[in-house]
This record gives sequence, structure tokens and C-alpha cells, in this order.
Amino acid sequence: SDVRGFTTISEALSPEKLTSILNEYFTPMTKIILDSNGLLDKYIGDAIMAVWGAPIPMENHADKAVASSLKMLDELEVLQKKWKSENLPFLDIGIGLNTGDMVVGNMGSDQRFDYTVLGDAVNLGARLEGINKNYGTRIICSEFTKNALKEPHKFIFRELDNIQVKGKNEPVRIFEIMRFKEMDRQKALELVRLFEEGLALYRAQNWKEAIHKFKEAIRMNDGKDPPSEEFIERCNYLKEKGLEKDWNGVWVFKTK
Repeated sequence: SDVRGFTTISEALSPEKLTSILNEYFTPMTKIILDSNGLLDKYIGDAIMAVWGAPIPMENHADKAVASSLKMLDELEVLQKKWKSENLPFLDIGIGLNTGDMVVGNMGSDQRFDYTVLGDAVNLGARLEGINKNYGTRIICSEFTKNALKEPHKFIFRELDNIQVKGKNEPVRIFEIMRFKEMDRQKALELVRLFEEGLALYRAQNWKEAIHKFKEAIRMNDGKDPPSEEFIERCNYLKEKGLEKDWNGVWVFKTK
């Protein structure tokens, strides 16, 4: 996970106040990770790196990671209200989740080492965190995390895209993990349906109908749905640019 606009926030606050806010933020987030038997790997500035499934194996590590991510957003909402009452800057986060084979153990130098995870699967998780910015989402997971879930029915996923991140040759399907109040479950499911219908039309290069479907999703969601807005912009761009008939629908990211 990573704090959005942290550099801007840090410029507006004294080092002491910034430290106080970060500590206030890190404390409940860390508790959520530890309460779910996750491993807090490290803090990297304002980022948190956490692992489920090591050092103690667990069958439902993907479920724990997804559930913890949603709880982190719930807890952040409480903090945001408190900070607003204190006239402090608005702080938001993005979360990226990936599941796969990793090298796990003590790594470092002869002088100092840490217990951590390394590998391509770790790097993809970090990339997905940053990619939230492109879709206006807050939690993105890979198809590998979604497929590893033991109880997928507990969550609602929206397929966002088929992407190729910088430094990787193989595309990966990515999903938004939807956060909603229980009373809004049907609304969330309807939003997913409309968006994914638009996504299918987009992949078929039916730009006009895709835009119509994305606009329906926006209207249904009280006039705001950042992923739909992103795809309307993309449809208009691709309509003007033109594509080969064998276009495979993969969106290539040139930057991290």
C-alpha cells in the first residue's frame, strides 16, 4: 500500500506533524495485518509491504490479504474524519495485491539481513499498487490473487483490464476489489455488470456502444465512476488513432 500525494502532504506539514500523522496511520493498519496473521515485511517511507502465507503457510492467504485490504480502507475512513476535524490534509491510499511463487527468507548482506520476499510476483504487486492511479481505484489485485481465493463469493470483483506492465512481456488481467456497504451490494453488482459489458464492447473495438455502456455505469453510480471515465477517454483516443484488426485488447504501460 502507498499514500497518495505524500510528497505534497509532507511539504505542507512540519516534520514533527508529519511523523505524528504517519504513526497514527501505521498503527491501525499494522494491527489489521497482524490480526489476520499477516507478516509486516517493512515500512518504506509511507508505504507498507505485507505478506500472507509466510513464514507460516496458510491455505487462505489470498482471502486474508483481500479482507485485510478492505478493512484498511474502513479504518482509513475513520482516520480521515478525525484529520478533517483537526484541519489536517486529506490522506488516501492505494493497494496492490498479487499472489505467486516467491523467494522467502533472510536476505541482505554479511552485516545485516531481513526476512523478506523477492521475485517477479512481488514486483507485480508493487506495480499494481501504482496502477490504481490510472483507473481511479483504491485496491487492484491480479488474476492470480482472484484465482487463489478459497471463498471468492465473499467479495465483489470488477474486471478492469488486461495489461502489460513495464518490464514484463506477458499480459495480466487485473481486478478492482469493490468496497461497498452491505445494503449497496446489489448496486455494486449492477455496476460491475454494466462496466464489464462495456469492457467486452471495448475489446471488440465497438467504441460507440462501449462508451454508451460506460456512461450507463456512471449514471447508475450517482454520476461518478473513475474506471468508466478512463475507458470513455480511452475509447475516444483509440477511435481516433485506429487499430489493427488483430488488436488483442492488451493495454501496455510504458512507465512504472
